[in-house]
Amino acid sequence: MDRIIELIKRDPIRTEALNHVFKLKLPQCYIAAGFVRNLVWDSLHEFKSMTPLNDVDVIYFDSDESKPNAYLDYEAYLKGRMPELNWQVRNQAKMHARNNDEPYQSSVDAMRYWPEKETAVGIRQTGENQYEVVSAFGFESLFGCCITHNPQRSRVTFENRIISKGWLVRWPSLRVAPLQ
Repeated sequence: MDRIIELIKRDPIRTEALNHVFKLKLPQCYIAAGFVRNLVWDSLHEFKSMTPLNDVDVIYFDSDESKPNAYLDYEAYLKGRMPELNWQVRNQAKMHARNNDEPYQSSVDAMRYWPEKETAVGIRQTGENQYEVVSAFGFESLFGCCITHNPQRSRVTFENRIISKGWLVRWPSLRVAPLQ
């Protein structure tokens, strides 16, 4: 999605973060969730200053990873480069067990189980000033200022996240999509 890439390129913190993650050379590795979602919502609301990054969700998919706590090494590397960010690195090949799901097949497949559809978006650097954007559900609702419940997760979890994260207060044009 070119529009997301252009927004990312205008944000030096996000481009630096993507560059450090790129250097890890992890398979199917993206910075996802609020890293992209919040940037889009800020842009749609024409905010002059961006919403601060409360965490940076790095996802990757490595079914052959043998070290159970490898993600801690990746987090330490990233914290050493950008200590001002709260890095959260997770191998999606292992997250299905924690979430009581069938095994995920890829990073994008794992995003199909996230509580709201607009969060299931990620970006990665593929080369010098080159990026790839992925989404488990497309981009229409994200750019349509919607928050859509993913039926793979409970409605209560979805509603609690909307309230606890203050999305409707921070971005007043957002609307919760009707039940499907």
